[in-house]
Amino acid sequence: MKEFDIVGLGVSTVDLLFVVDELPGTELVQKAHASAIEGGGPVATAIASAARLGAGTAMLDRVGDDILGRMIQEEFRAAGVNTDGIVVGEGRTSSKASILVRERDGARTITYSPGDCGDLTQADVREEIVTAARILHVNGRHWDACLHAVRVARKAGVSVSFDGGAHRYTPQHRELVALADICIVAEEYATSFAARSEIEAAAGTLLQLGPKIVVITQGKGGSWIYPAEGAAFHQEAYPVDDLVDTTGAGDAYHGAFLFGIARGFSLKKAARYASAVGALNTRALGGRSALPTLREVEGFLPLVATYSSPQRGEVGRGEG
Repeated sequence: MKEFDIVGLGVSTVDLLFVVDELPGTELVQKAHASAIEGGGPVATAIASAARLGAGTAMLDRVGDDILGRMIQEEFRAAGVNTDGIVVGEGRTSSKASILVRERDGARTITYSPGDCGDLTQADVREEIVTAARILHVNGRHWDACLHAVRVARKAGVSVSFDGGAHRYTPQHRELVALADICIVAEEYATSFAARSEIEAAAGTLLQLGPKIVVITQGKGGSWIYPAEGAAFHQEAYPVDDLVDTTGAGDAYHGAFLFGIARGFSLKKAARYASAVGALNTRALGGRSALPTLREVEGFLPLVATYSSPQRGEVGRGEG
C-alpha cells in the first residue's frame, strides 16, 4: 500500500489578489472590489486540489523562514498535505505574487517575486516520500531536484506527471517529458513544444517521447485527452453561473485528474471530474478558496451535460 496518492515537487507561493475595474497601463489609483490572500503555485495548487478531494498528498519544496513561508506550510497542513519534505531556508524569503483581476471579464495581470530561498537540491529530496507515492507531479521547477526525484520515482515504479503551463515551454523540458507517464499541458505549451499549430500533431509529438497519456487543455474550450493506446476524446469545460475568478482553475483540473488516475478511474471519468473541479474552483477569488470536496463534485456532475464533444473520428459520451 502506498502512503500517498500524489506527491508534488514545485514552487509554492503566497498570492495577494485584488478585483479591480481596470488593469493598469499607466499610473493608476483605484479601490478594489474584493481581495484575498492565499497559497498559490501550479504544482502546489494541484496538490491542494487533490487533497481537498480526499487524496493522500505531500509536497516537496523550499521556502523561507519568513511569515509567508509559515503561511504556505500552515495552509498545506490545514488542507491535509504532508509537509515533511518542505525545506526551510534560514533567513530567507518565500515566493509571492500580486494578481489583479478585472471585474468585467476576469482578465488578469500577475507580478511575482521569487524570493531568495533558492532551489531545492538533490540532497534535499526526501526519497522515501517520493517512493511512497502512486504519482509524482512536477513542472520542472527546482530543476536538478526535479530530475533526481523523477528518476527515483521511475526506479520505484511511481508514475510521473508533468505540468506544462502556457508560455512556460523551454527546450530543457524535453528531457523531462521523455520521463513522464502523464503529460498535462496548456494548448500554447503543446504547440510551442511541437512547433506545430494543430493540437493533434502536437499531441502526437508529445506521445512519441514516451508519455502514456497526453492531455491538452484549452480553457473554455475544454480539454483533449490522447492516450498512447486507445481513441482520443474531448472533455468539455463545464459552465458555472457564479463565476468569479479563473485563477488556479487549470491547476485544480490537474490535481483532480491525477486524483482520478490514482483512484483507478477510467480516463473519461477522470476527465469529467477534473473539468468539474476546474469549473467549481472559479466560484471565488483566488486559486484555492473554492476548491470543491468530492461530495460537491458528485453533486455538481448530474446538473451538467456529461458528454464529450464529437472529435475527429469519435463521438464519446464520457461514460466511465
